[in-house]
Amino acid sequence: MPSFLPDVHEVREDFNDYLGECLAVDAGLGVIIDRLEKAGELDNTLIVVSGDHGIPGFPRAKTNLYNLGTEVAMAVRWPEVISSGRTINDFVNLMDLAPTFLEAAGVEEPEDMTANSLLPLLKSNVSGRVDSERSFVVTGRERHNLAREGGLPYPQRAIRTDDFLYIYNFEPDRWPVGDPEGLDDPNTTPPPREEILTNYHSVYADIDKSPTKVWMIYNRAKKDVRPLFELGFGKRPQEELYDLRLDPDYLSNVAYEAEYTEIREDLNDQLMNLLIKQEDPRVVESPPRFEKAPYAGSVSEEWQAENTKQLWDYDPGSVPKTTK
Repeated sequence: MPSFLPDVHEVREDFNDYLGECLAVDAGLGVIIDRLEKAGELDNTLIVVSGDHGIPGFPRAKTNLYNLGTEVAMAVRWPEVISSGRTINDFVNLMDLAPTFLEAAGVEEPEDMTANSLLPLLKSNVSGRVDSERSFVVTGRERHNLAREGGLPYPQRAIRTDDFLYIYNFEPDRWPVGDPEGLDDPNTTPPPREEILTNYHSVYADIDKSPTKVWMIYNRAKKDVRPLFELGFGKRPQEELYDLRLDPDYLSNVAYEAEYTEIREDLNDQLMNLLIKQEDPRVVESPPRFEKAPYAGSVSEEWQAENTKQLWDYDPGSVPKTTK
């Protein structure tokens, strides 16, 4: 269990419940594979097993750009094409699956598709790092839940390499996991446990409802819990840098330490240049369309009507071209 979580029974039980869900998925996958084998199609089928995000209901996990939020398992099986028994440590993105499936089916991918097929990696007989250019991955976050006043996002972009995780927080004055509704004060009485456990739109709404969330909110004033609570629920500086060689649980932000200045600047340059090249609206638009993005569905009853209309009627227009 990562060291940014309190080592108590309630949290361990919650974490183990998630691992139990993973075992259930694994059992279901076994049923599917058995059906394919009985149909005589197992070796002729490309099977890809992955997830869409990290563990939910925990701080510094799902809806965050830390490793526990963005890393997912990926296993691939296609015996007629892929040699077995290899582990590849190239950085890949789930977007790469679309061109992978198109290439496997013999379908030409669209010209505007920016992801890259994984088949060259999968067909290789090499273990470890296959493609030297796959030495990093870029991740991003805008809006998970309607967790902040006015439905505002918490915009982040990150670049992860073998040794470092660099995160750029575009709006550090906002609450990263949702408005605290006064709970940033350790003396404020929190809502009833049942409300936090059952209502997605309760306090700190960008952390999914869970026993861990309830426990940390109710114990946040304790001396040994407070630092972990601030790590998971508090505001963050504009730049975060973690040396994963020394700090695999990303507890110590070294972005503002002198010895890491060059590394921070290099990763920032690499990240921002990539975002500009891809015409990321967060970087090339002012204001970026993500701030007041179109939304399908009902909005919070607590918002004032005039603010709601102003928010959701926003027209982003065309993406400006960059000269960089």
